[in-house]
Amino acid sequence: MYEADDKMVSLISDNYSVLQSLSAFGIHLGFGDKTVREVCEEEHVDTFTFLSVVNLTVNDYYSKNELERLDMTTLLKYLKASHAYYLDFQLPFLRDELRNALDENSNLGRLILKIFEEYARFIKHHMKLEEQTLFPYVEGLLIGEKHNDINIEPFSKHHDQTGEKLKELKSIIIKYLPSDSHRNNMLTATLYDIFSLEEWLRLHANVEEQILRPAIHLLEQHHRSDDVGAKLLGQISSGSDGSEQLSDREKDVVIGVVQGLTNKEIAEKLFIAPNTVITHRRNIARKLQIHSTAGLTIYAIVNKLIDISSVEL
Repeated sequence: MYEADDKMVSLISDNYSVLQSLSAFGIHLGFGDKTVREVCEEEHVDTFTFLSVVNLTVNDYYSKNELERLDMTTLLKYLKASHAYYLDFQLPFLRDELRNALDENSNLGRLILKIFEEYARFIKHHMKLEEQTLFPYVEGLLIGEKHNDINIEPFSKHHDQTGEKLKELKSIIIKYLPSDSHRNNMLTATLYDIFSLEEWLRLHANVEEQILRPAIHLLEQHHRSDDVGAKLLGQISSGSDGSEQLSDREKDVVIGVVQGLTNKEIAEKLFIAPNTVITHRRNIARKLQIHSTAGLTIYAIVNKLIDISSVEL
């Protein structure tokens, strides 16, 4: 198991497959003998989330008991970058390899290319669907937006179907495609890349199934069962109002949310970018474990950020 104090170069030397994960996390080469923690902190990547993904993909290990420690913003960034890598680089590269290795004038060659294009359309549809529905849903949960829970079962089903389509493509090439010695070498190299691609997809799906999926369920539970009133009363009775957890800017954002302002309006009022407001709201939700406007309203009143008379109840 890899830990934060291990050398990053050792991790890569042991498992070259981690190289793609580095890129997806936005970590660049040239880090010398720095530890995993040092590299992650320099690149503004959550160390625990990085190691969770690495240890799952390398050692097939992940503890669901530590879900609370995940940084979901880091995880979503990783998954989005992985999609971009696959759709913008891997698929076009494999398509070119197949075209160079196949005889496109033969019926069998055209059939294999047709199967590949069907697979490419399927995987592109699946990834785009996640980016347009699943990921925004999670981002909304992180900032306390109220949504009806979505059914994530179809996404898991797509993962299984993706594997079946690749198996079909491999099977046809291995069993039925005749070739001369030169073309055979090209097909062998292409098959090797298809097998590597299949393994990459399996690991990617594993991250979504074993880390993202239970993390979403946990966020949904927080969203549904967040007893904000009791939580704040507990803070008061213990002599801690929790206000020091937030920076002055985060408190300003809380006030804007309570006043009913949109992210854009808060940004204009505070002279910051809308994306910065979204980041502040994520941090606020993470620090306070409050995921609703009503909860933030109670928090703001109790901690004297606003006067109760100014709030529309």
